[in-house]
Amino acid sequence: MIPVGRSIIIIAVCAVCTFALRALPFFVFGKRKVPELIEKIGTLLPMAIMTTLVVFCIRNVSFFKPGDYLPTFISLAAVTALHLWRKNTLLSITAGTVCYMILVQLVF
Repeated sequence: MIPVGRSIIIIAVCAVCTFALRALPFFVFGKRKVPELIEKIGTLLPMAIMTTLVVFCIRNVSFFKPGDYLPTFISLAAVTALHLWRKNTLLSITAGTVCYMILVQLVF
């Protein structure tokens, strides 16, 4: 078991690193115009991350029984439809997770 003091130090280091990474662009660019390459990366990166997460989630899906693949693809369709409708990532991911858990625990 990790001592409480060590846990606090770990959390503090993670918080400082997170804050530093969030603040770094403001220190680097200040009031200057952000380079076009950085803007393009900022536009493309969220979609690339979401695509990676989708591939990661469906990589081990088995197609031998409907109960193995239907909850995953029904939830994926729900996330896609909800995101196209509301354009809210948090809502889409939360609803997809709830949909998947309901389907796995109660339906299949």
